[in-house]
Amino acid sequence: MLNTLHKKQYIQLLLGFFLGIGFGFLLQKGGVTYYDVIIGQLLLTDFTVVKIMLTAMITGMVGVHLLVTFNLAQLHPKPGALGSTIPGALIFGVGFGILGYCPGTAMGAVGHGALDALLGGVPGMLLGAAAFAALYPRLTPLLKRGDFGDVTIPRLVGLNPWFIVVPVVVAVLALLYVLEAAGL
Repeated sequence: MLNTLHKKQYIQLLLGFFLGIGFGFLLQKGGVTYYDVIIGQLLLTDFTVVKIMLTAMITGMVGVHLLVTFNLAQLHPKPGALGSTIPGALIFGVGFGILGYCPGTAMGAVGHGALDALLGGVPGMLLGAAAFAALYPRLTPLLKRGDFGDVTIPRLVGLNPWFIVVPVVVAVLALLYVLEAAGL
């Protein structure tokens, strides 16, 4: 089934479109498409964003590794480099701090009618993507500096991935419990 999906680009695009709508719907239902919630997270007064992200992280981690374990998918991590990670994180952080949205929450906010996300977020993302595309050939040497390849933590330490996944899931669940118990 997955091989058929890989060969049909229009199905991938339709699937991506509808999954994106679903993702935005879930972000909105979780409350993280509201400016006040995101600013509350940045001010460390509302941990809704962290709780949703951590829940998504452990769901994705377990789901991906189950698919890999049962040979329903293959893991192909993208190679990374400090030259791309550090500037990307800084640009993302500045945009997030100024606008109060990340790309996903901005699009979710547009979906429920937030004009600040529509007039600030969407043009900012489009201009940023266009600038990056235009400058990419000249940026390539910088982006590849500090290349650390496609390493994963399990490969780095030479362990079965489940020896990393299970303790991380337990730790994140404990953190989520603490956050809920503290009323954050």
